[in-house]
Amino acid sequence: MEETTSFEDAVTKVVRATQPGDLMTYGEVASEAGYPGAARAVGTLLRRVPGLPWWRIISSTGRLLPRLQQEQAELLRTEGHRIVKGRIRLT
Repeated sequence: MEETTSFEDAVTKVVRATQPGDLMTYGEVASEAGYPGAARAVGTLLRRVPGLPWWRIISSTGRLLPRLQQEQAELLRTEGHRIVKGRIRLT
């Protein structure tokens, strides 16, 4: 069994606490987990850890993940979000 770091534990806890309809940026997750400035590390972790609701975590500009754009858009739409031209509409 692989041991997790305190960063991984903290980020996983924040992401798992999101509910359908919630959105957070990578930076917000990092800050709430106690690691401000670690937005990229949050993205890396989300790619590695299965079972997390990764689609609820977005870039600060609302851009969806390029390689997973269609899947992320579908998941977000099922939670009531509007997607326009590969970006989530926050208004």
